[in-house]
Amino acid sequence: MIYYNDRLARYIADLFAPQDAALLRALTESPQRGLPAINIQPEEGRFLQFIARACGAKKALEIGTLGGYSGLWIARGLAPGGKLITLEADSAHAAVARDHFDAAGLADTVEIRIGDAHDTLRTLAAESPFDFVFIDADKPGYPAYYEWAMSHVRIGGVIAAHNAFRYGNIVDPADATPDTDIIRAFNRRVAADPRVISTIFPGGDGTLIAVKIA
Repeated sequence: MIYYNDRLARYIADLFAPQDAALLRALTESPQRGLPAINIQPEEGRFLQFIARACGAKKALEIGTLGGYSGLWIARGLAPGGKLITLEADSAHAAVARDHFDAAGLADTVEIRIGDAHDTLRTLAAESPFDFVFIDADKPGYPAYYEWAMSHVRIGGVIAAHNAFRYGNIVDPADATPDTDIIRAFNRRVAADPRVISTIFPGGDGTLIAVKIA
């Protein structure tokens, strides 16, 4: 029997993922400044922080910055001296995120690179290998982002991708919208990939998580 529900999600968040002023500012101020209210949930943020530290990440990459909320969690999970590079297509979003990183004291830890992620990733290849990659951007780009990550993450490194449940629609056979079909295919692809050990963390909208083993 499955017990996980919104009440238990709040229990996890309250107990393990209390939010300080910097996190709350990023969460509440982003929509006030015109960004879409599509941040990860606190328990998802804590999970990303946990995984980043568990794999000893010193060099992390985030594809999709938005207002910096998820980046705050990841940056706080890095090993001492670590660095997060986060990619954002929208310069206005990047400006909001920069304010949030600065307010959290992470100006020297987080670097925002602005532009189309597919283009930016080509320039980032020379800076690999990375220890941790978090994908939370345009859904049609997920397969390409994943393959790039597989080529530029070290053995034992972690790749995570948000919205694995696609707002719960992933198990609704009546939902044949393009993004949902893309995520269905993406989940199947990673699940069958012999180069990784993978699963889905079921908090929030689901985070696919894969450890590179080959």
